[in-house]
Amino acid sequence: MATQRATLAGVSEGESGKLAALVGRRSFLAMLFSTVGAAFAAVCALPFARYIAYPLYAAGSHSHWVDAGPVSDFTSTSEPVRKLINIEHLDGWQQTVSQQAVYVTRDAGGAFVALSSVCPHLGCSVAWQSNSKTFVCPCHGGCFAPDGSRISGPPPRRMSALPTRIDGGRLSILPPSA
Repeated sequence: MATQRATLAGVSEGESGKLAALVGRRSFLAMLFSTVGAAFAAVCALPFARYIAYPLYAAGSHSHWVDAGPVSDFTSTSEPVRKLINIEHLDGWQQTVSQQAVYVTRDAGGAFVALSSVCPHLGCSVAWQSNSKTFVCPCHGGCFAPDGSRISGPPPRRMSALPTRIDGGRLSILPPSA
């Protein structure tokens, strides 16, 4: 078969063996260089692919303790004190800062309790009504006691209590992670 191709191309039989060997070496070298080049490209592309895919595998930011102010700001035991805290979120490469209202009160033992102002029903902002001494959700009329327990309305549970601690005379609150 090789001799027929060689004679058709005008090449003698002796030269056809050399031609076949040369084509075989060329094919082998081309395949070798292609494989080495593809492996090198894959090794170089791996860090770039990890950089691009990082937000998919990285966990969102974890909450950090937020300073709510000096303990002296929360000495009132008659009504919860509303305080705005700044919450930082890190999502991929984007960092956002949002404000959330919390209500600081004291439990029966005198320890500080921070209540989230987010209604557990649909996420509306709950407001303290000093005339009725209750938290009221304006969306569907859910009512909560000063300690955050559910009184009435559609909310399925009490208001969320956030962890608190005192550092050097200042109250710190651990906001919920998003």
